[in-house]
Amino acid sequence: MENKLYVGNLPYAATEEDIKNFFSKAGNVTSVALITDRATGRAKGFGFVEMASADEAQKAISMFHGQDFMGRAITVNVAKPREERPRNFNRNRDGGGRNSY
Repeated sequence: MENKLYVGNLPYAATEEDIKNFFSKAGNVTSVALITDRATGRAKGFGFVEMASADEAQKAISMFHGQDFMGRAITVNVAKPREERPRNFNRNRDGGGRNSY
């Protein structure tokens, strides 16, 4: 099992330090990454927590999946590898919305 966890349904007010303190109840937290919107800098409501071992990660899933964190029931499961998506450089090249015939 992996030791990197996906954490969803996080409150927008949560900080990386809040998340680290919460997950440290399950073991040693090696890193926390709270995902934010590039344009606004506002949290997107999900992030990733890396535990020191796979056993600690499993313990965190058991302890926290569906539990209340700052007023919201969070989702905790093993993080899946990010899928590479092809870049679409031709998108909206015609200015968008116009017929091109």
